[in-house]
Amino acid sequence: MSDASAGAASPKGIAPGPVTDWLVAHVPDVKPPLDFALIAGGHSNLTYRVGDATGRKLVLRRPPLGAVLATAHDMGREHRIIAALASSGVPVPPALGLCSDPAVNGAPFYVMAFVEGVVLDLGSTVEKHFRPEQRREIGHHVAEVLARLHAVDVDRIGLGDLARREDYVPRQLKRWRTQWEQSKTRELPAMEEVYAALQAAIPVQRGSGIVHGDYRLGNMLTGSDARIAAVLDWELCTLGDPLADLGYLMNNWAEPGERGPESRGAALAPTVAGGFPARREMLDLYAERTGRDVSGVDYYRAFSYWRLAAIVEGVLARYLKGVMGGTADTGAFRAQVDGLAAAALERVRALGA
Repeated sequence: MSDASAGAASPKGIAPGPVTDWLVAHVPDVKPPLDFALIAGGHSNLTYRVGDATGRKLVLRRPPLGAVLATAHDMGREHRIIAALASSGVPVPPALGLCSDPAVNGAPFYVMAFVEGVVLDLGSTVEKHFRPEQRREIGHHVAEVLARLHAVDVDRIGLGDLARREDYVPRQLKRWRTQWEQSKTRELPAMEEVYAALQAAIPVQRGSGIVHGDYRLGNMLTGSDARIAAVLDWELCTLGDPLADLGYLMNNWAEPGERGPESRGAALAPTVAGGFPARREMLDLYAERTGRDVSGVDYYRAFSYWRLAAIVEGVLARYLKGVMGGTADTGAFRAQVDGLAAAALERVRALGA
C-alpha cells in the first residue's frame, strides 16, 4: 500500500492508502504521495481537493459519511452526467474516473480534473475578484450556458435514459414531499400549504431537456475572463422541464438592496454586489436564446423555494446525525428553511391573487 499523505492527517471520508492506490492505478500520471483536503462549501456530497507530488490537483467527490436516502448521492450517475456533457459545449470539469467499489473508501467516489476559477458564493467574493463591468459579462454568460444546457440533445450524448422526460413537476413534488417527510426535524405548516397550492396549479410542461437542479453562481467556477469555466454539483440533475432551472436561478439572482420574500432565499446571493444584469434582463436573455415563453416563471420560483426548503431540511438532519464530516450552525439551517418556506408561501398566494 502506498504512503498516501506523507504523514499528514487525512480528512474524514478519505482512506488515504487505498484511495491513493486506486488513483495511481486508474488515473494516468498521478504521482504519490498524495494529500487530501475537504473543500468547504457543500452541504450534501463531500468534495475533496487531491494534490500529488508534482503539484497536480484533482477533485474527488463521495457521499456523506452515514446512511443516506435511497435515491440520493449516486456517484455513478453524477460521473456519467459530467462525462457525457464533455462533448456538449456546456463547461464541466473533465471526468477522470469512477470507483464503484465501496471497499476502497467506504463508499463509491469519482474523480475529476481541477478547474481554475472562483466560486462566487458571496457579494464580497464578487467585489474582491471582478470589476462591475465584468459582472455584466458574467451574467450574460450564465444565461448563455443555461440556454446551451437546455438545448443539449440528450440522446446524442447518451443521457436519453437518465430519467423520464415528461411530468417533471408532478414527479418532483412527489419526490421532495417524500424527502420532507423522511427528513423533517419538526412540523412546518407552510410546507404543507405550499405543497397543496403547487399541486393544484401544475403548469403544462412544454418541451424537455436537462435540468441541472441547482443552477446558480455558487455552483460554478468563474474564470478571470468573466466566463463560466465549469458548472459544478450535478447531483440533482435530471430530465424534465427546463423552466425549473430558470425559476431557481431567478430566486438566486438578487438585486442590490432587494427586500421581501426573495431576500429570504437569496440574502447572501453574490449578485447583491451589483453590476450584474437585472433579473428581468436575465429572463429576456434566456427567452431570446431559447425561444421559450418565460411568462409563467413565478410558479417555478415558488416551487424552487419549496423544494430548496426540503433540501436544506435534509442537510440539517444529516448534520444533526453527524454524517457530514464536520459541524455547522444548525440554528442557521433551521432559520433558512423557515425563510424559504415563507417565501414559497408568499409566492404561491400571489399566484392565486
